[in-house]
Amino acid sequence: MELPVAILLFLFSTLVIAIAGTKLTRVADQMADLTGWGEALFGAIFLGGTTSLPGIVTSVVAAVNGHPQLAISNAIGGIAAQTLFLSIADISYRKVNLEHAAASFANLMQGILLIGLLALVLLGMSGPNITLWHIHPLSILMIAVYLGASRLISRAKDRPMWSPRITLATVQDVPDRRNIENLNLKRVTLKFILLAIAVGLAGYAVAKSGIAIAGKTGLSETLVGALFTAISTSIPELIVSLAAVRQKALTLSVGNIIGGNTFDVLFVAFADIAYLNGSILHAISSNQVYVAALTMLMTTILTMGLLHREREGIGKIGWESMLIIVVYLAGNAYLFL
Repeated sequence: MELPVAILLFLFSTLVIAIAGTKLTRVADQMADLTGWGEALFGAIFLGGTTSLPGIVTSVVAAVNGHPQLAISNAIGGIAAQTLFLSIADISYRKVNLEHAAASFANLMQGILLIGLLALVLLGMSGPNITLWHIHPLSILMIAVYLGASRLISRAKDRPMWSPRITLATVQDVPDRRNIENLNLKRVTLKFILLAIAVGLAGYAVAKSGIAIAGKTGLSETLVGALFTAISTSIPELIVSLAAVRQKALTLSVGNIIGGNTFDVLFVAFADIAYLNGSILHAISSNQVYVAALTMLMTTILTMGLLHREREGIGKIGWESMLIIVVYLAGNAYLFL
Protein backbone atom coordinates (compact mmCIF):
# COMPACT_ATOMS: atom_id res chain seq x y z
CA MET A 1 0.00 0.00 0.00
CA GLU A 2 1.43 3.37 -1.02
CA LEU A 3 1.79 6.01 1.72
CA PRO A 4 -0.83 8.50 0.37
CA VAL A 5 -3.38 5.67 0.03
CA ALA A 6 -2.57 4.43 3.53
CA ILE A 7 -3.03 7.91 5.03
CA LEU A 8 -6.35 8.44 3.21
CA LEU A 9 -7.60 5.00 4.29
CA PHE A 10 -6.51 5.72 7.87
CA LEU A 11 -8.38 9.05 7.95
CA PHE A 12 -11.51 7.66 6.28
CA SER A 13 -11.64 4.70 8.67
CA THR A 14 -11.22 7.04 11.62
CA LEU A 15 -14.19 9.07 10.36
CA VAL A 16 -16.33 5.92 10.05
CA ILE A 17 -15.39 4.92 13.60
CA ALA A 18 -16.35 8.38 14.88
CA ILE A 19 -19.76 8.41 13.17
CA ALA A 20 -20.69 4.85 14.15
CA GLY A 21 -19.46 5.47 17.70
CA THR A 22 -21.75 8.48 18.03
CA LYS A 23 -24.81 6.47 17.00
CA LEU A 24 -23.84 3.66 19.35
CA THR A 25 -24.27 5.95 22.37
CA ARG A 26 -28.02 6.45 22.05
CA VAL A 27 -28.61 2.80 21.09
CA ALA A 28 -26.59 1.60 24.10
CA ASP A 29 -28.53 3.86 26.49
CA GLN A 30 -31.77 2.45 25.10
CA MET A 31 -30.57 -1.15 25.49
CA ALA A 32 -29.45 -0.47 29.06
CA ASP A 33 -33.01 0.58 29.87
CA LEU A 34 -34.72 -2.21 27.90
CA THR A 35 -32.57 -5.02 29.37
CA GLY A 36 -32.52 -3.64 32.93
CA TRP A 37 -28.74 -4.01 33.11
CA GLY A 38 -28.16 -0.37 33.99
CA GLU A 39 -25.76 2.11 32.43
CA ALA A 40 -22.64 1.15 34.40
CA LEU A 41 -22.75 -2.61 33.73
CA PHE A 42 -24.04 -2.35 30.14
CA GLY A 43 -21.51 0.38 29.38
CA ALA A 44 -18.66 -1.65 30.85
CA ILE A 45 -19.38 -4.99 29.18
CA PHE A 46 -21.40 -4.50 25.98
CA LEU A 47 -20.74 -0.91 24.95
CA GLY A 48 -17.13 -1.01 26.16
CA GLY A 49 -16.54 -4.26 24.26
CA THR A 50 -18.22 -2.96 21.10
CA THR A 51 -16.31 0.32 20.96
CA SER A 52 -13.17 -1.75 21.50
CA LEU A 53 -13.71 -3.72 18.27
CA PRO A 54 -11.42 -1.48 16.16
CA GLY A 55 -8.63 -1.98 18.67
CA ILE A 56 -9.14 -5.74 18.80
CA VAL A 57 -9.02 -6.03 15.03
CA THR A 58 -5.96 -3.76 14.83
CA SER A 59 -3.95 -5.73 17.40
CA VAL A 60 -4.94 -9.15 16.02
CA VAL A 61 -4.21 -8.18 12.40
CA ALA A 62 -0.86 -6.69 13.43
CA ALA A 63 0.02 -9.88 15.33
CA VAL A 64 -0.98 -12.17 12.44
CA ASN A 65 1.18 -10.11 10.10
CA GLY A 66 4.19 -10.43 12.43
CA HIS A 67 4.17 -6.97 14.05
CA PRO A 68 4.17 -7.73 17.81
CA GLN A 69 5.30 -4.29 18.98
CA LEU A 70 2.53 -2.58 17.00
CA ALA A 71 -0.04 -5.07 18.37
CA ILE A 72 0.91 -4.56 22.03
CA SER A 73 1.48 -0.81 21.77
CA ASN A 74 -1.94 -0.41 20.18
CA ALA A 75 -3.59 -2.47 22.93
CA ILE A 76 -1.96 -0.84 25.95
CA GLY A 77 -1.66 2.60 24.34
CA GLY A 78 -5.41 2.51 23.67
CA ILE A 79 -6.11 2.08 27.38
CA ALA A 80 -3.93 5.09 28.21
CA ALA A 81 -5.59 7.20 25.50
CA GLN A 82 -9.09 6.26 26.65
CA THR A 83 -8.24 7.13 30.26
CA LEU A 84 -7.16 10.53 28.96
CA PHE A 85 -10.47 10.77 27.08
CA LEU A 86 -12.34 10.40 30.38
CA SER A 87 -10.55 13.53 31.59
CA ILE A 88 -11.72 15.29 28.42
CA ALA A 89 -15.28 14.15 29.15
CA ASP A 90 -14.85 15.53 32.68
CA ILE A 91 -13.86 18.91 31.21
CA SER A 92 -16.99 18.88 29.04
CA TYR A 93 -19.26 18.41 32.09
CA ARG A 94 -19.18 21.85 33.69
CA LYS A 95 -21.50 21.33 36.66
CA VAL A 96 -19.24 19.24 38.85
CA ASN A 97 -16.42 16.68 38.72
CA LEU A 98 -17.63 13.81 36.52
CA GLU A 99 -16.21 11.13 38.85
CA HIS A 100 -18.23 12.65 41.68
CA ALA A 101 -21.50 12.83 39.75
CA ALA A 102 -21.20 9.33 38.21
CA ALA A 103 -20.46 7.40 41.39
CA SER A 104 -21.02 3.68 40.82
CA PHE A 105 -20.06 0.44 42.52
CA ALA A 106 -19.69 -1.33 39.15
CA ASN A 107 -17.34 1.35 37.76
CA LEU A 108 -15.15 1.18 40.85
CA MET A 109 -14.91 -2.60 40.62
CA GLN A 110 -14.04 -2.35 36.91
CA GLY A 111 -11.18 0.01 37.75
CA ILE A 112 -9.73 -2.41 40.29
CA LEU A 113 -10.11 -5.29 37.83
CA LEU A 114 -8.25 -3.26 35.19
CA ILE A 115 -5.27 -2.75 37.52
CA GLY A 116 -5.16 -6.48 38.20
CA LEU A 117 -5.25 -7.39 34.50
CA LEU A 118 -2.47 -4.91 33.72
CA ALA A 119 -0.42 -6.53 36.48
CA LEU A 120 -0.84 -9.90 34.70
CA VAL A 121 0.42 -8.30 31.47
CA LEU A 122 3.54 -6.98 33.23
CA LEU A 123 4.12 -10.37 34.88
CA GLY A 124 3.94 -12.05 31.48
CA MET A 125 6.30 -9.53 29.88
CA SER A 126 8.95 -9.77 32.59
CA GLY A 127 8.53 -13.42 33.66
CA PRO A 128 9.82 -16.67 32.14
CA ASN A 129 9.12 -17.33 28.47
CA ILE A 130 6.73 -20.27 28.87
CA THR A 131 4.30 -21.24 26.11
CA LEU A 132 1.56 -23.76 25.46
CA TRP A 133 1.01 -24.15 21.71
CA HIS A 134 2.87 -20.83 21.22
CA ILE A 135 0.53 -19.06 23.72
CA HIS A 136 1.67 -17.75 27.11
CA PRO A 137 -0.39 -19.29 29.97
CA LEU A 138 -1.04 -15.83 31.41
CA SER A 139 -2.90 -14.88 28.23
CA ILE A 140 -5.42 -17.64 28.94
CA LEU A 141 -5.52 -16.55 32.60
CA MET A 142 -6.36 -12.97 31.56
CA ILE A 143 -9.46 -14.15 29.70
CA ALA A 144 -10.53 -16.38 32.62
CA VAL A 145 -10.04 -13.59 35.17
CA TYR A 146 -11.99 -11.12 33.02
CA LEU A 147 -14.96 -13.50 32.59
CA GLY A 148 -15.00 -14.50 36.26
CA ALA A 149 -14.69 -10.96 37.56
CA SER A 150 -17.36 -9.65 35.16
CA ARG A 151 -19.78 -12.26 36.46
CA LEU A 152 -18.90 -11.28 40.04
CA ILE A 153 -19.54 -7.60 39.30
CA SER A 154 -22.83 -8.46 37.58
CA ARG A 155 -24.05 -10.43 40.60
CA ALA A 156 -22.90 -7.79 43.08
CA LYS A 157 -24.66 -4.96 41.22
CA ASP A 158 -28.01 -5.65 42.85
CA ARG A 159 -26.56 -6.47 46.27
CA PRO A 160 -23.48 -4.26 46.72
CA MET A 161 -21.61 -4.35 50.03
CA TRP A 162 -20.40 -0.84 49.24
CA SER A 163 -22.36 2.08 47.84
CA PRO A 164 -21.44 5.71 47.06
CA ARG A 165 -22.83 8.53 49.14
CA ILE A 166 -25.63 10.23 47.19
CA THR A 167 -25.21 14.01 47.02
CA LEU A 168 -27.13 16.76 45.27
CA ALA A 169 -24.59 16.54 42.41
CA THR A 170 -24.91 12.77 41.97
CA VAL A 171 -26.74 11.84 38.75
CA GLN A 172 -28.31 8.46 39.43
CA ASP A 173 -28.94 5.87 36.73
CA VAL A 174 -32.75 5.88 36.38
CA PRO A 175 -34.23 4.03 33.37
CA ASP A 176 -36.06 6.21 30.85
CA ARG A 177 -39.67 5.00 30.73
CA ARG A 178 -40.01 6.23 27.15
CA ASN A 179 -37.32 3.80 26.02
CA ILE A 180 -39.02 0.88 27.76
CA GLU A 181 -42.53 1.70 26.49
CA ASN A 182 -41.82 2.84 22.91
CA LEU A 183 -38.87 0.75 21.73
CA ASN A 184 -38.52 -2.86 20.60
CA LEU A 185 -35.54 -4.74 22.04
CA LYS A 186 -35.01 -6.85 18.89
CA ARG A 187 -34.86 -3.82 16.60
CA VAL A 188 -32.56 -1.92 18.93
CA THR A 189 -30.30 -4.98 19.26
CA LEU A 190 -30.12 -5.37 15.46
CA LYS A 191 -29.15 -1.72 15.09
CA PHE A 192 -26.49 -2.16 17.76
CA ILE A 193 -25.04 -5.20 15.92
CA LEU A 194 -24.93 -3.40 12.54
CA LEU A 195 -23.11 -0.43 14.06
CA ALA A 196 -20.69 -2.83 15.77
CA ILE A 197 -19.91 -4.48 12.41
CA ALA A 198 -19.21 -1.08 10.82
CA VAL A 199 -16.85 -0.21 13.66
CA GLY A 200 -15.06 -3.57 13.38
CA LEU A 201 -14.50 -3.26 9.61
CA ALA A 202 -13.14 0.25 10.09
CA GLY A 203 -10.77 -1.15 12.72
CA TYR A 204 -9.42 -3.65 10.19
CA ALA A 205 -8.71 -0.80 7.75
CA VAL A 206 -6.97 1.16 10.50
CA ALA A 207 -4.72 -1.83 11.22
CA LYS A 208 -3.68 -2.38 7.61
CA SER A 209 -3.10 1.32 6.96
CA GLY A 210 -1.23 1.69 10.27
CA ILE A 211 1.17 -1.11 9.32
CA ALA A 212 1.75 0.57 5.93
CA ILE A 213 2.38 3.97 7.52
CA ALA A 214 4.92 2.48 9.92
CA GLY A 215 6.72 0.72 7.08
CA LYS A 216 6.73 3.64 4.63
CA THR A 217 7.68 6.41 7.08
CA GLY A 218 10.24 4.54 9.13
CA LEU A 219 8.44 5.43 12.36
CA SER A 220 8.75 2.85 15.14
CA GLU A 221 5.87 0.44 15.67
CA THR A 222 5.73 1.58 19.30
CA LEU A 223 5.11 5.17 18.22
CA VAL A 224 2.56 4.23 15.54
CA GLY A 225 0.78 1.81 17.88
CA ALA A 226 0.76 3.84 21.11
CA LEU A 227 -0.23 7.12 19.48
CA PHE A 228 -1.65 6.85 15.96
CA THR A 229 -3.59 3.56 15.82
CA ALA A 230 -4.35 3.57 19.56
CA ILE A 231 -5.91 7.03 19.45
CA SER A 232 -7.68 6.36 16.15
CA THR A 233 -9.26 3.10 17.30
CA SER A 234 -10.14 4.72 20.65
CA ILE A 235 -12.17 7.51 19.06
CA PRO A 236 -15.46 5.59 19.63
CA GLU A 237 -14.82 5.75 23.39
CA LEU A 238 -14.23 9.51 23.20
CA ILE A 239 -17.30 10.12 21.03
CA VAL A 240 -19.51 7.85 23.12
CA SER A 241 -18.38 9.38 26.42
CA LEU A 242 -18.88 12.97 25.25
CA ALA A 243 -22.27 12.10 23.77
CA ALA A 244 -23.29 10.30 26.97
CA VAL A 245 -22.35 13.37 29.03
CA ARG A 246 -24.51 15.56 26.77
CA GLN A 247 -27.39 13.10 27.25
CA LYS A 248 -26.84 13.19 31.06
CA ALA A 249 -26.01 9.46 31.00
CA LEU A 250 -22.97 10.08 33.21
CA THR A 251 -22.65 6.57 34.59
CA LEU A 252 -22.70 5.22 31.03
CA SER A 253 -19.94 7.66 30.08
CA VAL A 254 -17.60 6.54 32.85
CA GLY A 255 -18.58 2.87 32.49
CA ASN A 256 -17.84 2.92 28.77
CA ILE A 257 -14.27 4.11 29.34
CA ILE A 258 -13.40 1.95 32.35
CA GLY A 259 -15.20 -1.14 31.04
CA GLY A 260 -13.70 -0.62 27.59
CA ASN A 261 -10.24 -0.33 29.13
CA THR A 262 -10.75 -3.57 31.06
CA PHE A 263 -11.83 -5.36 27.90
CA ASP A 264 -8.90 -3.83 26.00
CA VAL A 265 -6.41 -5.73 28.14
CA LEU A 266 -7.75 -8.85 26.41
CA PHE A 267 -6.29 -7.45 23.17
CA VAL A 268 -2.97 -8.71 24.49
CA ALA A 269 -4.37 -12.21 24.95
CA PHE A 270 -6.05 -12.22 21.53
CA ALA A 271 -2.86 -10.92 19.89
CA ASP A 272 -0.85 -13.64 21.67
CA ILE A 273 -3.18 -16.30 20.25
CA ALA A 274 -2.90 -14.78 16.75
CA TYR A 275 0.91 -14.45 16.90
CA LEU A 276 2.37 -17.75 15.69
CA ASN A 277 6.06 -17.15 16.43
CA GLY A 278 5.92 -17.90 20.15
CA SER A 279 4.54 -15.77 22.95
CA ILE A 280 3.94 -12.18 21.87
CA LEU A 281 4.68 -11.06 25.44
CA HIS A 282 8.34 -11.90 24.85
CA ALA A 283 8.56 -10.57 21.28
CA ILE A 284 8.48 -6.94 22.39
CA SER A 285 10.89 -4.29 23.65
CA SER A 286 11.16 -2.49 26.99
CA ASN A 287 9.10 0.34 25.49
CA GLN A 288 5.94 -1.78 25.74
CA VAL A 289 6.72 -2.56 29.40
CA TYR A 290 7.04 1.19 29.99
CA VAL A 291 3.69 1.91 28.29
CA ALA A 292 1.99 -0.81 30.39
CA ALA A 293 3.41 0.61 33.65
CA LEU A 294 2.38 4.15 32.63
CA THR A 295 -1.15 2.91 31.91
CA MET A 296 -1.34 1.17 35.29
CA LEU A 297 -0.30 4.43 36.98
CA MET A 298 -3.03 6.37 35.16
CA THR A 299 -5.61 3.72 36.09
CA THR A 300 -4.56 3.90 39.75
CA ILE A 301 -5.05 7.68 39.72
CA LEU A 302 -8.50 7.28 38.15
CA THR A 303 -9.58 4.62 40.67
CA MET A 304 -8.45 6.79 43.58
CA GLY A 305 -10.44 9.64 42.07
CA LEU A 306 -13.55 7.44 41.91
CA LEU A 307 -13.12 6.65 45.60
CA HIS A 308 -12.25 10.17 46.76
CA ARG A 309 -14.98 11.85 44.68
CA GLU A 310 -13.76 15.44 44.80
CA ARG A 311 -16.74 17.69 44.09
CA GLU A 312 -14.84 20.48 42.29
CA GLY A 313 -11.21 21.08 41.49
CA ILE A 314 -9.29 23.33 39.13
CA GLY A 315 -11.65 24.43 36.38
CA LYS A 316 -14.43 22.30 37.92
CA ILE A 317 -12.64 19.05 37.12
CA GLY A 318 -11.20 16.66 39.68
CA TRP A 319 -7.56 16.49 40.70
CA GLU A 320 -7.46 13.01 39.15
CA SER A 321 -8.42 14.34 35.70
CA MET A 322 -5.76 17.04 35.84
CA LEU A 323 -3.11 14.56 37.03
CA ILE A 324 -4.07 12.00 34.33
CA ILE A 325 -3.56 14.65 31.62
CA VAL A 326 -0.15 15.60 33.03
CA VAL A 327 1.00 11.98 33.43
CA TYR A 328 -0.12 11.00 29.91
CA LEU A 329 1.57 13.94 28.17
CA ALA A 330 4.74 13.80 30.26
CA GLY A 331 4.99 10.00 30.06
CA ASN A 332 4.69 9.88 26.28
CA ALA A 333 7.05 12.84 25.84
CA TYR A 334 9.66 11.08 27.95
CA LEU A 335 9.31 7.86 25.93
CA PHE A 336 9.33 9.32 22.43
CA LEU A 337 11.30 12.56 22.66
